[in-house]
Amino acid sequence: MSRRRYVARGVPGGYRIWDNRGRRWWGDLYELCPDGLLTELNGEANYERITALLKRYRAQKR
Repeated sequence: MSRRRYVARGVPGGYRIWDNRGRRWWGDLYELCPDGLLTELNGEANYERITALLKRYRAQKR
C-alpha cells in the first residue's frame, strides 16, 4: 500500500498540508482545516482540486 502524497497535519496554531513526495510543507497555515480540503486530501487527493480549494480558502482569508 502506498502512502498518500498529501496529508493534513496538526501544527501549533492550526493545520498545514504535508507533501510526502516533496518532503515539505505545501500551502498556507490554516487555523481551522476546511472540510472540503480534508475531504479531498483523504479521498482522491487530486492535485488540481486541492490547488483550487487552497486558492479559494486563501482568498477568503483576505
